[in-house]
Formats: sequence, structure tokens, C-alpha cells
Amino acid sequence: MKTTLRAGFAATILALGPLAAWAEGAKVAIHVDEESVRTMNMALNNAANIIKHYEGIGEEVTVEIVTYGPGLHMLREDTSPVADRISVMALTHDTLSFSACLNTVQAMKQRTQTDIPLLSEADVVPSGAVRLMELQYDGYAYLRP
Repeated sequence: MKTTLRAGFAATILALGPLAAWAEGAKVAIHVDEESVRTMNMALNNAANIIKHYEGIGEEVTVEIVTYGPGLHMLREDTSPVADRISVMALTHDTLSFSACLNTVQAMKQRTQTDIPLLSEADVVPSGAVRLMELQYDGYAYLRP
């Protein structure tokens, strides 16, 4: 009986963990791993709509867009079809950030034998997939457009 109670209590604490993180403010990680302009714009639209919603109700929200694989083109200075939009959004929303996967940067550099220039708004993280895992562990909601 004691073991069952302890297991039930532990499960309850684990289940409530994300709610405790939510109390710190809404947080969302948006995942982009496609070179599709449509997907990139959808991710930016999602971010803008989420920020607008929370600003409208007087609450803060943190949004991080994480890119890797072909989605890294979103944050590449030389190939991003949404660079101008990212620049404007980053200046307008200080709780919006953009992460670029170093593994992908290195793989692209090796394949093309050229440097991979990133937008100034991009923060390089060791691994995009691991970054998404870390954000979810820290209570971020996960969204894939």
C-alpha cells in the first residue's frame, strides 16, 4: 500500500512539473526542419499569433524557433527566403529567439566546402534535436507547423 501511494505521488509530481513551468509564463518551441518557404512562414505566423495572443491578455510568452536539417535555410544569410521578416520580428519581439543547429551547419559546410553564413538573429546550439528536448524538459510547449 505504501509503495502504491509513493508511486502515485511520484506520478502526480511528474505530471504537474510542466504546469509549474507554465506558471513562470507561457513558453513554446517551434520546430522547423524543412526547406519549405510555406513551413517557414507558418512557423513565423504561429510565433506572431502566439505573441499577439499573450500580449493581448497581458501575459508574457517566450517563443524559440529551432531549426535543423533542411530547415536551417530559414536562418542562413545566403538562402533564407524569410530573412527580412525574421529581422523585423526579432526587433519587434524581445521574447522571440531563433536557434540554428551546429551539427547541420558543420554538415553543410563539409558538403559544400564553403562557410555557412547565418543571420545575426540566429543563436547557434550544438544540436537542434537536443535543444528541442531541453526546451520540452524545461516546460516549453512543442509546436511543429
